[in-house]
This record gives sequence, structure tokens and C-alpha cells, in this order.
Amino acid sequence: MTDADFLGPTREFYDTVAEDYAEHFRDVLAARPLERALLASFAEQVGAGAVADLGCGPGEVTGYLARLGVDVFGVDLSARMVALARRTQPGVRFEQGTLTEVGRPDGSLAGVLAWYSLIHLPDEQLPFALAEFHRLLAPGGWLLIGFQTGDRPLRVAEPFGHPVALDFRRRTPERVAEAVTAAGLTVRATVRRARDETLGETAPQAFLLARRPGPGGPENPSPA
Repeated sequence: MTDADFLGPTREFYDTVAEDYAEHFRDVLAARPLERALLASFAEQVGAGAVADLGCGPGEVTGYLARLGVDVFGVDLSARMVALARRTQPGVRFEQGTLTEVGRPDGSLAGVLAWYSLIHLPDEQLPFALAEFHRLLAPGGWLLIGFQTGDRPLRVAEPFGHPVALDFRRRTPERVAEAVTAAGLTVRATVRRARDETLGETAPQAFLLARRPGPGGPENPSPA
């Protein structure tokens, strides 16, 4: 699959809507206590090791982890999203990149966060992203994924009045768990919740926590 097949349109979509998106999802975690709890648990698990927030958007969740004391940096495909993140989350590192090619050494991370970012990957690209997450994680490192559930994609057209459109790929928790397991990671927990119409949600939400087998993440040894 070429850049023009999915990376180009995804980058254009988020470059176009970046300012409106960032404003709309400002303080996105304020009304989501379950998500805050999951992120806090993830922060405790990764300890002092480095964490990558892959597909970080404007950096709201990256900044939340940083305030919890996590050594976190963000990566996003959209240059405009990265610029917004750098402006609104000073002191946190942000860079442009993709989910399938992160410029970090093998086994260098205690954690990877994919918070509503795998939804932009076609099915055939999902194994490549998960293989990259496995490569990045040290033995014992943690992966946390957030996503909308379902078995059909959602076509988002003209968001905030902008002339762009993009498919958001919804997957069942079972499908995501199968792909994560195939990538060599061990699923430790799956959390589901019903959609919240008061938050404008159109689908149930799910969260999957997985671990690369091994004794412990960098600078965070733990018993097997």
C-alpha cells in the first residue's frame, strides 16, 4: 500500500481540521473518569521508563500522562497537529511520524499508547503497526489501545465544515485482541463501555491492555 492510499489522505484530513479538532477535544478527559483511571493505571505500570503516544493528535492525552509523571513523547502524522501539541503542551516532546515506522531503537520503551489512532489504519496495515509496537517495547513493556467498537467503518465527511473526508475503522475487541496476540503480545485486560450520547459518541468504546512477555520494562523491573 502506497502513501497515497491512506497516509496522504489521513495527513491531509488532520492538517485541515487541526485547529477545530483541538478546540473541540480540549479537556477531552474531563468527562471521562474511566479513561482517566485506565491511563493512571498504565502510568503506574510503565513506571520510570520512556513511553510513546503514537497518533497523539494535539497532545491532550500526552500532556495528561506527563502530568502523571510519565516520561512520554508524542508522535503524529499531521504536521499541524504536532505544531499545536508543541504549543499547548510545553515541556513535552512531539515529532512527526507514522505508526509503522517510529525512529527509536528496539526494546527502548516501557510503554506504547495507541489512543484512538489504530482506527485510521486499513486492516492490512494493522499487523505492521503492532509489529512495530512489539519492536519498540522492552521485554515486560506495556501497550494500551483505545478504540471505537463495531464491524463497519464510519465515514466522516466535512467535519467542522471543512471539505475533507476520512474513514474511521471500527473493530471488535475480539478482532483487536487477536491481532495483538498474533504480534507476540499478551493481552492482560479488555475494558468495554457503552457509548455516551452526552459526549457525542456514536459507538461503544473499548480499551485493551497488553504486555510484551519478559521480566520488566526498562528501569522498571518486576517479577514475572
